[in-house]
Amino acid sequence: MSAFALSSLTSLATAFALAAGPVAPVTVAATVETPVVFDDEAGGSADADDPAVWVDPENPGRSIVIGTLKEAGLDVYGLDGRRLQHIAAPQAPHEEAKAGRFNNVDIVYGFDLDGESTDLALVSDRGRDRVRAFAIDPAAVAAGKPPLKDVTAPDVAPVFAADEAGVDDQRTSYGLSAFTDDDAYVVVSQREETRLRLLQLEDRDGLVGYETEDTLDLPSTFTLPDGTDWVPCADPGENPQVEGMAVDQEEHVLYAAQETVGLWRIELDDEEFEDPELIDRVREYGTPWTYDTAEEECVLDTENDPGFGGDHLSADAEGVTVYHAEDGEGYVLASSQGDDTFAVYERDGDNDYLGSFSVGDGPMTDGVQHSDGSTVVNVPLGRNFPKGMLITHDGEATPVDGDREGTNFKFTRWDAVADAFPEPLTVDTDSFDPRDTD
Repeated sequence: MSAFALSSLTSLATAFALAAGPVAPVTVAATVETPVVFDDEAGGSADADDPAVWVDPENPGRSIVIGTLKEAGLDVYGLDGRRLQHIAAPQAPHEEAKAGRFNNVDIVYGFDLDGESTDLALVSDRGRDRVRAFAIDPAAVAAGKPPLKDVTAPDVAPVFAADEAGVDDQRTSYGLSAFTDDDAYVVVSQREETRLRLLQLEDRDGLVGYETEDTLDLPSTFTLPDGTDWVPCADPGENPQVEGMAVDQEEHVLYAAQETVGLWRIELDDEEFEDPELIDRVREYGTPWTYDTAEEECVLDTENDPGFGGDHLSADAEGVTVYHAEDGEGYVLASSQGDDTFAVYERDGDNDYLGSFSVGDGPMTDGVQHSDGSTVVNVPLGRNFPKGMLITHDGEATPVDGDREGTNFKFTRWDAVADAFPEPLTVDTDSFDPRDTD
């Protein structure tokens, strides 16, 4: 995430406003949360970030949630939030090298691995600039045993760095989203750069490797309506990066959140990136800024905001996920990290904005702040989530140990989100199966 010193999270009315939604975000409450983790030495430098859901083909109520913990690796949870497995990030190959750091995670179903149909959890390893693959064992899930096994080929190359020395500069793998189109693919973003890379997964003697299919560089400079050029607020030498991404599995459209810019729509045609379209801008878009060298942070000049930003996302634009419904209907959700809300857009047409919601304090969990990753599942997941589930990262989980800063993941019923809107959102548990995307 980029460092922002924001004196205001609001801006003037925008020339780019989309369709109007509710004046104020609606509020929902989560019903389950995972254990709080702590980003300190005692907590193993665990910092929750991004979740994914594996849907159990035999018993959806037995499905599992996989969450990245950055330097601490990843955890696997049941739908009750209970931790089932912990996997450490890879150690540094030598003293001067960086250790593994797991940033984003996504699921691919039915990958042909050594002749067997295998479900995979795919993880972006920012520390070592790789994509890591973990096979998911349904029998282990059913038996209550640790279900994930590392099946990454040892010869996989860095995704972005030209060599191992370049890995340690940490302009490395960051955001990640996976999809299938006969073969399996992942889109990976580069930290502190605007670059996206499309990789095709391949079986290497029973282990998972990948090859580059295409590369796309999003803009780093923008021409404003008044004809002036604007560069988004950033630390020296950094470009406006992307982290949150999701692929519409049926339409083969990538939605990518460029944190200090806005939300992009990018068609994936024949496994190539098409021209990107910016469908919404963060409120801070176009705002002048300076860099405070003493505080080592970028400071926005909100008093001179020209009003070219959007109305619905406050930087950083973060976690993105797609809710599939019948005949192209459904929603694209994006985390508006700057104001602790989630923006909802139509999945079809021009991706019109429909409204926003927040996950507030409830009887069983605290609310969600500074959310990074999120994911939504439309299918029933047992009796506690009979109409699907939304999972959100919480960057400010209620501390359970003094003043330590904690993070975790919150599980919310999708129908609770849908019914909170003045005009309820669609609940469709039948027309899309995340396990069958052909």
